[in-house]
Amino acid sequence: MKKWILLLLAVVLALGLGACATSTDSGEGDNPKQTEDGKKDKKEGDKDDKGEKVLRLNNGTEPKSLDPSIGFDSVSWTPLNNLMEGLTRLDENSQPQAATAEKWDISEDGKTYTFYIREDAKWSNGDPVVAEDFVYAWKYMLDPDTASPAAFLAYFIEGAEEYNSGDGSVDDVKVSAKDEKTLEVVLTAPTGFFLDLLTNPAFFPINHKVAEDNPKWHAEADTFVSNGPFAFESWKHEEEMVFVKNEHYWDKDVVKLDKVHWAMVNDENTPYQMFVSGELDVTGIPAELSDELIDGDNVYIGDQGGLEFYRFNITKEPFQNKKIRQAFSYAVNRDEIAEFVVKNGVKPAYGFVSPGFIGPDGKDFREGNGDLVTFDPDKAKELLEEGMKEEGYDKLPEITLSYNTSDTNKAVAETVQNMLSEHLDVEVKLENQEWNVFSEAQMNLELQFSRSSFINDYSDPVNFLESFVTDSYMNRTGFSSKEYDELIKKGKTEVDEEKRWEYLQEAERMLADEMIAMPIRYYNIVALEADGVTGLLRHPVGYLDLKYADKN
Repeated sequence: MKKWILLLLAVVLALGLGACATSTDSGEGDNPKQTEDGKKDKKEGDKDDKGEKVLRLNNGTEPKSLDPSIGFDSVSWTPLNNLMEGLTRLDENSQPQAATAEKWDISEDGKTYTFYIREDAKWSNGDPVVAEDFVYAWKYMLDPDTASPAAFLAYFIEGAEEYNSGDGSVDDVKVSAKDEKTLEVVLTAPTGFFLDLLTNPAFFPINHKVAEDNPKWHAEADTFVSNGPFAFESWKHEEEMVFVKNEHYWDKDVVKLDKVHWAMVNDENTPYQMFVSGELDVTGIPAELSDELIDGDNVYIGDQGGLEFYRFNITKEPFQNKKIRQAFSYAVNRDEIAEFVVKNGVKPAYGFVSPGFIGPDGKDFREGNGDLVTFDPDKAKELLEEGMKEEGYDKLPEITLSYNTSDTNKAVAETVQNMLSEHLDVEVKLENQEWNVFSEAQMNLELQFSRSSFINDYSDPVNFLESFVTDSYMNRTGFSSKEYDELIKKGKTEVDEEKRWEYLQEAERMLADEMIAMPIRYYNIVALEADGVTGLLRHPVGYLDLKYADKN
């Protein structure tokens, strides 16, 4: 291990439990004792004073928004996925199953879906869930004035992209209520993963009568109406949320929890101490404690479809030059970052699409396309020299690497900074920003070189790759290529699955060659769970589902 990695780990460990960062998992208790492997002792008092089953979790930060069309991030998805429900819902095998829709028909050409909404599907205020609630929600998402970051997900629907881009009418969007409980959707082309796509919170319904009366219905607990397993009891912004079992939910008999209490602690170590003291039932493992805790009996480890990566802004020097971008990538040793910095069993990323997507040939997409990005410091030096010569640089312009505030993000950024210094003799400045400021600056192409993360919205390789088409909300690099756009278009619409897969693999190879984004590591899910906590469903697309959760 390099000396600077040892030094970095020593600094992180010395900071101990006072460091700050983001956490998205967590949970309750009465100061139970802590065993040597990090497990809470089970004792009476796991229920609150009223004898209710209360699961205590940590959402990390305040949700960006609980408007399903706007809250397009993990800290919004987690509460939304438990307050609301779409036409389909992922089961324990992460496959879409009937939910608010009890059944559906698909036309012979694979383009028209007819959904039949359950008669007993109701909102938390007692209103029936009707087809018009979906029509309203989806057209609201696509309305250009809404500026929904999730709108691109609906482009599979006929007329959706045209309306969202301002080139079409809302009446051209082929989503309609055939009667109160029947919804018809017409797609532009057969889309095999459409039922999976509909599990994304962006496709959740909105009680159209409530929303028409109060457009800010989603902003406070006392105005929020839900159709999922839980309903809002209270919401102290930036501090906590409390959910209660939704007695109007069609499948309420399977919901075992009485309440879910959500803390908002944007820190990687404090939640662990809260878990130790019984204030949380679930938490992540701080990197410096990984070796000590990772093999405990109460540790959950699962797959998560997603990628941590760094974006190059090709509208800012020196990253307009492809060879300089490639040089930076070849200078980064992803194995060392995964094993010694992030830890917790994460895997280094030598491609963009994470493992877990099986193609028509039975092979994993990642296996089929192989390692596209490697560590090669000699090649990095050669490319940097060539790129600087092409641009007429005697010295590179000042470079700043930006990241959103988090202990882990800081540690990875410092490691990349040291690697670029060691292997390329390039000095990089670091800056951290709070999430909302950072996110807006990145979207506005104000950041030169910046940290990013992606959690899959649905289970298909095109989901990540479509992020870099021209004018995509997720692009944030300045990159535009008609050839790449065409590959992604074919990767969405091609009926022959083998050909579709080939288009997507070609698109990923092009992304690796252009190197507008530098992959770092794939995500996984690692969590400590208190004794007695069962039934948590964690889906690779990033949803935490508490419908079947229990606490004994």
